Amino acid sequence: MRVLITGGSGFVGQRLCQRLKETGHRLQVVSRDPGAVKGQLPAGTDIRRSVLDFVDSPPDAIVNLAGEPIAARRWSDNQKKRLIDSRVNITRDLVILCEQLKQSGGQAPRVMVSGSAMGYYGDQGDREVTEETPPHDEFAHRLCKRWEDTAREAADFGTRVALLRTGLVLDLGGGSLEKMLPPFKLGLGGRFGDGKQFMPWIHREDLVRIILFLLEHGEMEGPFNGSAPHPVTNAEFTRTLAGQLHRPAALPVPAIALETAFGEMARLLLTGADMRPRRLLDAGFEFRYPTLEEALAEILGRR
Repeated sequence: MRVLITGGSGFVGQRLCQRLKETGHRLQVVSRDPGAVKGQLPAGTDIRRSVLDFVDSPPDAIVNLAGEPIAARRWSDNQKKRLIDSRVNITRDLVILCEQLKQSGGQAPRVMVSGSAMGYYGDQGDREVTEETPPHDEFAHRLCKRWEDTAREAADFGTRVALLRTGLVLDLGGGSLEKMLPPFKLGLGGRFGDGKQFMPWIHREDLVRIILFLLEHGEMEGPFNGSAPHPVTNAEFTRTLAGQLHRPAALPVPAIALETAFGEMARLLLTGADMRPRRLLDAGFEFRYPTLEEALAEILGRR
C-alpha cells in the first residue's frame, strides 16, 4: 500500500514508518521542512509540505498522528487554540484530500487511522473505562472530540475511519519516559498528588502494532482505546519505575504545587481514566507488553 502519514517524523511516527517500510509499503509523509526530516525517515520516503500536495499521488491509506504536544506549555487561551488548530486543521485537509480524490473520479483512501487520546474521556475517577463510557466534559475532551469529529467526515467519501485514543506512550528517545527518567534515576521521583489517578499507558511497539492492525483489518472502524490492558495508578507507576531503576521514589509532588506551576494543564497529571482496550481485545489483538513491569523491563534493558 501507499500510506500517507502525518506526524511521520514524530516519536511514534518514525517507528511506524520503519515498520511500514520493513513490510513493503510505500511511504508518504507531510512535513513543513522536508529537508530537515529526510534523514529521520526511511530511504525513498515521499516527503511533501502539504497534505493536498498528494492529490497527484493518491494514498491507499492514511495515518494521522499530527498535533502539537499537549503538555508543552501552560494552557492559555492562545495555547488552547494552537492545540486544537494543530490537530483539526491538518485533519480537515485530509478530509478535503479524500473529497478531491473522490470527485475527480478516482478513489479516496480505503482507510484512515486518526489519532486521539485518553483525554477524550476526561476525569473518570476510578471506574473502568471502555469505548462506550460517556466522557466528562472538560478541555481535553472537547479537544479530542473536535479532532475525532473532523476525522469522521472522511467516511462521507467511502474511507473507513478508525479513531485511536492513546494512553501515555512509553519507550526510549521520547514520549513520557524522556522527562521522567532523569529525576527517577537520581532517586528524586515521586507520585503526583495522592497518586490515586489512573495512568493508561502503552509500549510504543504495541501502539505501532495496533496501527498496523487497524490498517489491515477492514471491519475495524470507530473508536479504539490504544492502551495496555493493565492500566495503573500514578502511585503504582511511580513504584514500578523506581523499582526497575533500583532507586527510591519518596518525593511526592503536592497537587497544589502542580496547579501553581501548570494551571489548568495540571489536570493531565492529577486526573485520569482506568482505560481498557476492550474493542481491540475483542477483535483478537494480542499485546506484546500487557503489563507495566514487562514494558519497562524491555525498555530499560536497552538503555
